Amino acid sequence: MNKSVVEILVGFFMLAGIVALLFLAFQVSGLTSYSNRNHYVIYAEFDNIGNLKARSPVTIGGVRIGQIGDISLDKQTFRAKVSLLINDKFNNIPTDSTAGILTQGLLGSNYISLTPGFDSSLLKNGGMIQNTRSALILENLIGQFLLNMKGNEKK
Repeated sequence: MNKSVVEILVGFFMLAGIVALLFLAFQVSGLTSYSNRNHYVIYAEFDNIGNLKARSPVTIGGVRIGQIGDISLDKQTFRAKVSLLINDKFNNIPTDSTAGILTQGLLGSNYISLTPGFDSSLLKNGGMIQNTRSALILENLIGQFLLNMKGNEKK
């Protein structure tokens, strides 16, 4: 084989490898997971969202049904307003469902877990989840524990 043909084949191989790595990076990062799918938006307000970020998963029973769209601050109530982008095939979420912010593992990232209620009416596009549980902040728990320990020592 001619040396230039070998060099061209190696170049094509390297280019294919770079394209494959870019494709893998986009799939793993979740940047494209809900951009082209049909979804509807529901909202939930929390007192404290901890380290919740846009594009974090939304789950029911551990199954991913959507992702976080936008996070903003309600100017009247000073609560965090979170928009949830829910895949259209999961359009049977009762209106009395509960949204809680959980952590993946001990020090993992935060996500929203929905616990379905029993109401016969369903959440529609633009609906609001009324029952929410804010994130548990590890630093606050440690601080309360230390204060309790200090208070017990004085007795």
